[in-house]
Amino acid sequence: MACPFAKHVSGEQFQRQPSIAEAHNWNLDEDLSEIPGDALTLTHLNAAIQLLTAPSIDNVHEALMSLIGKYSNRWPGLSKLKSERSELSIYPHYDYLADIQDNLTQIDESAVSEILVHLGEELIQTACVGVVERAFKCLGSDLQEFLGSLDGVYDVLKLQEEDISDTGFVCAGEGELIFTSERPVLAWMLLGCLRALSRTLFGCEPDIELEPLPGDTPRYRYLLRLDEPVVDVAPGDAVSGEARDLKVSNRFFCDAFPWHFIMDEQLRLVQMGSAFSRLFKGHVGAGTAGLCAGTVFRFKRPRGLQLHFREIVRRTNTPFMISLRAPPGRPDFFAKGLEIKGQMVFCPESNALLFVGSPFLDGLEGLTCNGLFISDIPLHDATREVILVGEQARAQDGLRRRMDKLKSSIEEANAAVIKERKKNVSLLQLIFPAEIAERLWLGAQIDAKTYPEVTMLFSDIVGFTSICSRATPFMVINMLENLYKHFDELCGFFDVYKVETIGDAYCVASGLHRAGNYDAHKVAWMALRMIETCTLYNTHDGQHIKMRIGIHTGTVLAGVVGRKMPRYCLFGHNVTIANKFESGSEACKINISPTTREWLVKQPDYGFQLDARDATCMPKEFTDSAGLTCYFLEGYKHPTLGNDRPLQEHIEEAMRQTLLDTADTTITVEVGQ
Repeated sequence: MACPFAKHVSGEQFQRQPSIAEAHNWNLDEDLSEIPGDALTLTHLNAAIQLLTAPSIDNVHEALMSLIGKYSNRWPGLSKLKSERSELSIYPHYDYLADIQDNLTQIDESAVSEILVHLGEELIQTACVGVVERAFKCLGSDLQEFLGSLDGVYDVLKLQEEDISDTGFVCAGEGELIFTSERPVLAWMLLGCLRALSRTLFGCEPDIELEPLPGDTPRYRYLLRLDEPVVDVAPGDAVSGEARDLKVSNRFFCDAFPWHFIMDEQLRLVQMGSAFSRLFKGHVGAGTAGLCAGTVFRFKRPRGLQLHFREIVRRTNTPFMISLRAPPGRPDFFAKGLEIKGQMVFCPESNALLFVGSPFLDGLEGLTCNGLFISDIPLHDATREVILVGEQARAQDGLRRRMDKLKSSIEEANAAVIKERKKNVSLLQLIFPAEIAERLWLGAQIDAKTYPEVTMLFSDIVGFTSICSRATPFMVINMLENLYKHFDELCGFFDVYKVETIGDAYCVASGLHRAGNYDAHKVAWMALRMIETCTLYNTHDGQHIKMRIGIHTGTVLAGVVGRKMPRYCLFGHNVTIANKFESGSEACKINISPTTREWLVKQPDYGFQLDARDATCMPKEFTDSAGLTCYFLEGYKHPTLGNDRPLQEHIEEAMRQTLLDTADTTITVEVGQ
């Protein structure tokens, strides 16, 4: 969707300074939702002042729609500025105000400033409601106090946001406000805002004149003609305006306000409080009148202040921050850099400036390192409580930091313990089934248990004794390590339990740690992959390794045996029978028992290639073998794949089907229950 004013404005003009309040990271709605009772906070005060200095797109749009509704008869071209708020939401940094000004120039260039003034009035009428109106009201009881508070409060807010822009207010005198901004559109809107605020908050209609001031930075002066209310004063209640009628001595005033000084029109120090006098001992007294304030004080705030009497008088509504300089001849001045925060007051009776402040200290350490004492802070000064409460908070912070450090060390130790525990559990799970490993870790007793229908695989290497006689021990170990490492990976893939390895014998079982309908299938597939894997490895003399494998399914007894180097062992007649089927096998052959065959053919979708052997090949220990025989497992073909595909792909596809069949069975059981 195109920008509603794009046809009037070139693309380069969209790179102006944003006029939206969101750029200052103050979200009024979000803050209001977090404060119980909709209490007035500094966030609301900031949002109210930003209504004058950087109104949001929402506020400007609402004010513009109200302006069009009221003045479209007077300026028919205003109806061209109508737009939907949704059309502006796709431009997060769209300079709405500047675009409005450009379009007003095309509508009626002679009335642009007047329309912008009315737009400022509508901005206050539509947005100055609720908590925003309360925030404006807290700035002062009358219009003059309101203007003075704009100066000081906005300066503090800019300092908190670390705003280094030149935008700001200066209440330069009675009924005089100076606004600094690089955006003329805001200057004209502010004129309307001041009119509307005067009417809404204080019920007055002052005449306001706007005139630009010369200089490098765009500044605008607003002259407000305020009607002074007539106050009837009874003869007995008259207050003297003569300084000599003040019944307070200089000494008493200096002791009551130790952090004050008075300077004349030439900025020479005329009087100092007792605290300043003690710090600048030797440079006060009779010679004070010749000491310039700029010699011993550095004015840090307001920013960019020119050290001229009239410039300081114009900034008396702004908080001042000064720091001490080393007086002439005192390079070792210990209080150098001490900051004093306070207020500058113009005394018209003597045409002098009075500064009253308090030291800006972080705590007792900041007090003592500057050569000060608690007694230097008067009782009426809240700085005393700030220092003492700060020390208490610092002690609490120190305790909190120690607790956090202790907590961190405990958490690190706990994390290390958990890490070691995971290592131990992982090691146990490599040796024992997961359920057995967990119980061993918890120290529970492991009782022997009977498992029905466990499929066992035994294998050995044909001619292993002969190989060992012709090779070195290192060659034998290296051969078995390479081969068995591959077998271990197959155990993980087929999810079967590796029972043990003794020499060249490799034994696995399925149905112990997780019983299912496909235990025999997994062992059979692993046996096929083991035979295939042997062709990838050679003996020391270059011959392929040949294995023989036997598989049998039956009931076994399993349990943990031993305390030192414990083993999870299988016991029972069927273990012996499984071993016999392995010894009755042949090189590169897989000999399976009749019970294993029954499990393999139960599922018709799985195509195992079985070759029946002579009945005499059955082990003698196999009871009730009448009419039964053993089989060679020759291979496996999955019905969905072609015969030309390798064995590995057939088995992998079968494993995927097994997982799907198992999941379907589980869902069916749950629905049936």
